[in-house]
Amino acid sequence: MQLEALKVFCDLSESERFTKTAQINHVTQSAVSQTISALERHFKSLLVERSKKNFRLTPEGEVLYEYSKKILQTYGAFQSKVQELQGVVSGSIRLATVNSIGLYALPPYIKGFMEDCPRVNVHVEYRRASEVYEEVLGSVADLGLVAFPERDAKLETVVFRHDPLVLVCHPQHPLAKLKSVKLKALSGHKVVGFASDIPTRKGLDRFLQTAGVKVEYAMQLDDIETVKRAVEIDYGVAILPEETVRGEVANHTLAAVRLEGNYSRPLAVIYKKGKVLSPAMKQFIGLLKKQL
Repeated sequence: MQLEALKVFCDLSESERFTKTAQINHVTQSAVSQTISALERHFKSLLVERSKKNFRLTPEGEVLYEYSKKILQTYGAFQSKVQELQGVVSGSIRLATVNSIGLYALPPYIKGFMEDCPRVNVHVEYRRASEVYEEVLGSVADLGLVAFPERDAKLETVVFRHDPLVLVCHPQHPLAKLKSVKLKALSGHKVVGFASDIPTRKGLDRFLQTAGVKVEYAMQLDDIETVKRAVEIDYGVAILPEETVRGEVANHTLAAVRLEGNYSRPLAVIYKKGKVLSPAMKQFIGLLKKQL
């Protein structure tokens, strides 16, 4: 019996899906089924009750899951400690990130990390916020990068920076002439915002509610690039991270006005609680916390 088989079993126990377990372990669904069957033959016990409607571990499966998690965590801690003692930083990091962080905030961190740790492979996947949480909880991703992190008892959350927010508008918009504005200035203006289920939208709505500001959303979109395009054609104004509009401001296709009150968007790295972080993951998180 190999540790890889126990990991497949634990991933299946947590995801409750053969297809997801196959994705996590980069094998076929048939290989997952064969691994579970081999474990059942080894322990001479039924471990998983197979049903199209419900997934459930048998009592024997529950016991195996409990002890397998301890074995895998102990082995992971051992590997990490040995690497630390040897001064070795190698391996891989599976990173899931929302687009706005991946496109704007992440590149300098990746560059710096590659220079410091050339033996580590960083695999970056771009996802919606809800998918980042799902992949981290499902062990598909080692680390996740999100904005306005949501509380979850199953996750560790480390806020590593705050991005200043600005009012963004067409260069000919009346508000573009101002050096700074209060949130109340949005009243009476059409606003281009994010879809209501996106964490940044929820965070901005909290800011507006606290300031007693009601806005009219002329359009609600899924990503930051589409929001910028809508503002460029003067469909409305928007509140966006300053870093994401520097190019358009420099090219005079958008104007950015400072918001009074120092509003910002928190960015965080998340990982599954209880996860054994490799030296590479620890170093990557440490780099994120530095001001580049």
